[in-house]
Amino acid sequence: MDPKLESAHQELTERVMGSPGVNGTAIGQRRGKPCLLVYVSDSGPEKNLPKNVGGFPVEVELSGPFRKL
Repeated sequence: MDPKLESAHQELTERVMGSPGVNGTAIGQRRGKPCLLVYVSDSGPEKNLPKNVGGFPVEVELSGPFRKL
């Protein structure tokens, strides 16, 4: 995996985790290109999230809350 992408993911995670409504982050793809994902429980946090980190776009996924299995 691209070290720049991994570094951007780490930076994003440190910036957004702990913010209200943010459930998690991941590395993903959109339209065949790498991106960073932020999973949120509702649309409220979306306006406070970065649009890109380290040159990679940040996409928001509405996931609802995460629960332990």
